[in-house]
Amino acid sequence: MAYAAGVDVGSTQTKAVIVDEDRNIVGRSLLDTGANVVKAAESAYVSALEAGDIEEREVEFIVGTGYGRYRVTFGNTQVTEISCHGRGAVHLFPNTRTVLDMGGQDTKAISVTADGEISDFCMNDKCAAGTGRFLGAAAAALGLALSDLGPISLKSERPIKISTTCTVFAESEVLAWIGKGKKIEDILWGVHMSIASRSVALMRRVGITDEVTFTGGVSLNVGMVKALGERLEKQLNISEDCHYMGALGAALFAHDHVVAGRAPTRHGAGVTS
Repeated sequence: MAYAAGVDVGSTQTKAVIVDEDRNIVGRSLLDTGANVVKAAESAYVSALEAGDIEEREVEFIVGTGYGRYRVTFGNTQVTEISCHGRGAVHLFPNTRTVLDMGGQDTKAISVTADGEISDFCMNDKCAAGTGRFLGAAAAALGLALSDLGPISLKSERPIKISTTCTVFAESEVLAWIGKGKKIEDILWGVHMSIASRSVALMRRVGITDEVTFTGGVSLNVGMVKALGERLEKQLNISEDCHYMGALGAALFAHDHVVAGRAPTRHGAGVTS
């Protein structure tokens, strides 16, 4: 059995996915990136190998992606995260034509073809309150864990409209609403709807189609999934693998090399040797 791997080194988390000859996911892992990007890539890859009970020598090709893709020193080549998210989304949901990738530092709207190729894309302004950073700022202001924000926001009955357009001022506005006696769940739903509105505006620039797939770490947030669904007036494609979409897409590109028989000899001694 020949395997292919993708390692997605993101700004906050690093993911690794290994696929078999039939492009099934057989191993995956996720960990915080931290300060040592090279170590994060290596650790994620080794953890994915262990999860799939796979020997390193069985992996024939590795693709790195994400902002730290050039730090995947044991890989064979690199592919942009935009291409990888598009490829992964169409693999999981074949009718996908629009992808929204929301991570810790940026949000990308991507238009894809039936075979997963990118036809158009755009990214948010780094300062815009339309990324996971805005949620992080809200969580910090309220003393909550990021994982709690979505469930709490769903309890809202009288949502607050969040007006700030910059993550830098998000914490101040949240604290101001707290000072006015507003409920946490109403503030949080306002935060989610604000991000959703900006994300939908981004998607309109590349075209919103019948099927939209939501990828990236924020796709795990139930509040954001609901807010986006309401703004789009449609149900989003979501799965437990959406958080790993970049790594999955990278693994699929690696699989292409294996199938084509173009896999070169790996450089170096590997990670586990």
